[in-house]
Amino acid sequence: MQTPLAETVCIAGVGYAVPAGIQANSEILKLFPHRTEDEIVRLTGVRERRRATEDESATSLAAIAVNHALAQAGLPISEIDGIIMATLIPDQPVPAMASALARLLDIPRVLAFDLNAACSGWLYALEVGRALIRCGTARNLIVVTAELLSRITNPADHDTAFLFGDGAGAAILTNAPGGHRLSRIGLTGDAEQFESIQRPGGGARKPMPDPTGYDLDNFYLQMDGPSVFKHAILGFAEQIEETLRRERLRPEDIAWVVPHQANERILKAVSKRVGIPYEKFIMTIAKYGNTSAASVSMALGWAAEEGIFVPGDKIIFCSVGAGLTFAGGLLVW
Repeated sequence: MQTPLAETVCIAGVGYAVPAGIQANSEILKLFPHRTEDEIVRLTGVRERRRATEDESATSLAAIAVNHALAQAGLPISEIDGIIMATLIPDQPVPAMASALARLLDIPRVLAFDLNAACSGWLYALEVGRALIRCGTARNLIVVTAELLSRITNPADHDTAFLFGDGAGAAILTNAPGGHRLSRIGLTGDAEQFESIQRPGGGARKPMPDPTGYDLDNFYLQMDGPSVFKHAILGFAEQIEETLRRERLRPEDIAWVVPHQANERILKAVSKRVGIPYEKFIMTIAKYGNTSAASVSMALGWAAEEGIFVPGDKIIFCSVGAGLTFAGGLLVW
């Protein structure tokens, strides 16, 4: 059923941040002399991506995005009740990166926890935040994501070396009336595709590489390209169509789609499948690449800064991530 107004929450401000360092395709192509710039752009849509330096952390990048969002919201940091951090590669496994961010922002007493739903993480975190506000646990929440995927991207893997980048994005969720209204976000998954995108190493089963180094590939992101391509098209389309049904809308009612920046070819196929022109898809993959959980928030923050949205615009969020995880929902600007 359509999300009642009483169940929506306000997104009061959004922001994003990227490292200063730019890595063009030409730099990566030095390891792949048999491939060309045109081929990479045709297959992925990526022309360049941002790369963090060794001195930069995901937490520090997240703080920049949060401060942009707070400034847009006009909300003092003292009014924040909690932080939900979506990331697949926190700066350290324990404690949660949300706690590190709370300390950095000088709000050490707020609720703070991390969430990992891979590329769908920020949308999962938005829905958790919406639920916490609606049930009265919090009034004002930071929902933030930061990914330094360059740290776990194999530079010698032709399937992933060109795809991923670093970045962060944030939103301020509040119980205030008016403003940009976030409806319920549908969440689901397909664990049959568990191995389609994975990083087998770094967890309890294999915390450290073998001293010989034979298993180092397991500590990088791995992707079954054909499987991901097929299931991502279906997953994105299903999330958009389910959001339309739930909110009782038609494709022509939608002003914009802000998708996870998975791959340009995937999203062009999704556009045709759901009947929403590709020109309505907010795309930042050409300059930022695929930044996993950060990509929806970054695209939203970029579009807001550019003044692309106008009041009343109906915007669909959608994502497919490792797991597989799926998410989709409506924001009315």
